[in-house]
Amino acid sequence: MMFITSHKHLKTIIMVATRSLDDKGWVLVGGSVLRLLRVVFLLSLWRMLLPESGEVSGMTRNAVLTYTLIAEVFAGQISVRTGLDGALWRGDIANRFLRPVGIYGQFIAEMFGSGLPNLILFSLPLFCLAPLLGVDPLPESAFAGVLFLCSLVLGIAIGAAFDFIFASFMVLLEQHVYALTQIRDAVSVLLSGAIIPLALMPWGIGDFLTFLPFASLASAPLRIYTGTGDPLFLMGLQAFWAVVLWPVAHLLWNANRERLVSHGG
Repeated sequence: MMFITSHKHLKTIIMVATRSLDDKGWVLVGGSVLRLLRVVFLLSLWRMLLPESGEVSGMTRNAVLTYTLIAEVFAGQISVRTGLDGALWRGDIANRFLRPVGIYGQFIAEMFGSGLPNLILFSLPLFCLAPLLGVDPLPESAFAGVLFLCSLVLGIAIGAAFDFIFASFMVLLEQHVYALTQIRDAVSVLLSGAIIPLALMPWGIGDFLTFLPFASLASAPLRIYTGTGDPLFLMGLQAFWAVVLWPVAHLLWNANRERLVSHGG
């Protein structure tokens, strides 16, 4: 039974990835150009602001450059979007409950599928071309690279839980899909450390933000990758938030299930 379910999830991933290439080819090209310009701008900015030698808040300039590049390489995995908001907006959420796959598995599989084209067509080339941008893309050590992947999986789990929690609140509060999405995006970018490493924030704000679940999405895996954080502490914090947030997400989802279906048409 588990094999059959896993096979269905795999087929969903492949189907969504293929559909993304068919329907959004030019969108991928345009998005890739914008992402490349963004990472080049950020790398240039850090080179101007940070000294070539020495450390700032425990991070060297090279570590910050690697942090920034890897944040862009894995942007799709750091900024988790299951597509639940789109299903609500299109009105097909009710049909999801009729499919022979669990509702969580459906959206998580679609999330992986939609991110696969960008990972292959943009992230992999960016990683390989990083030396041309003057950035060492490799992790602090091979072991740090393995721990980074484990931390990234934990971050994805937390991000998926956030998606279901936000969707439940959206329907509970009867808010517009994209209004709440914009709020979430703004908060996540600021508090997760996806753009600005938390260690570089003034007045020790980053030390406080480290303990919030948003930091587990981006800051934790990226600090592990660059060797600027304690892996045991960071992954322990991620595991804690995953254990806390998923029961909350499940509870809110079940409590608002009928309203979600009604909202979907």
